[in-house]
Amino acid sequence: MSARFLALRFGASPLGVLANPFFLARSGLLKAILEYAREVEGRLLDVGCGSKPYRSWFTRCSDYIGVDIDREETRRRGIADLVYDGKTLPFKDGEFDALLCTQVLEHVFTPVDFLRELARVLRPGGRMILSVPFAWDEHEVPFDYGRYTSYGLRYILEQSGFRVLRMTKTRAGIAAVIQLWIAVMYKQIQFQNVWLQAAVHALLAFPLTLIGLTLGRLVRGGEFFYLDNVVLAERDATIATGISAYGDIES
Repeated sequence: MSARFLALRFGASPLGVLANPFFLARSGLLKAILEYAREVEGRLLDVGCGSKPYRSWFTRCSDYIGVDIDREETRRRGIADLVYDGKTLPFKDGEFDALLCTQVLEHVFTPVDFLRELARVLRPGGRMILSVPFAWDEHEVPFDYGRYTSYGLRYILEQSGFRVLRMTKTRAGIAAVIQLWIAVMYKQIQFQNVWLQAAVHALLAFPLTLIGLTLGRLVRGGEFFYLDNVVLAERDATIATGISAYGDIES
């Protein structure tokens, strides 16, 4: 997958307004992640890395290591540096200075266990950037298990060994409604011909995306309905995270 295509898909290119039906969601997510990326450094682990779309923006990190769940698609891509069983990360306690985990938590059936495993491999005082949907359709079915309010997300993070430093709600209000409308049309209107599909989506999604961008700036409020939560959290050394993968009590 080319860097140009990734930039288009993940909202980094102005052409995404025309070609990407999820531009409102992706660009809002990217903006929040880039804001927090300035506050992490050292060795970074990207958990559920996929295609590593955010790698080039973490310039302050000395190492960028991607890990993903062990499945056929992951091995075929060959992008992840390591694969794991979805339960125990193949790293020592406190091995990383920073973590990145984007749009993964909704696919985890036992979120506290997962977050405690993330806390285990992060050094005390290390920081994590995590994003998760609040309002979005079912995806990657049947492995789509939950949606999180900002309050629920804060609670499970604090129960898992993290202290929330900052939290951003992306694309709140009318922009969120318009993006969901575009997403529904995208799934309903499908063609065999790739070019025809792209043309139709551009004709439908492009004007709605512009309306969403415009009204999102003009019409304030609606902070209780939004697309994603993006969190900057810190590994709290005073909170116990349970038994480590190496048999010791993790404090």
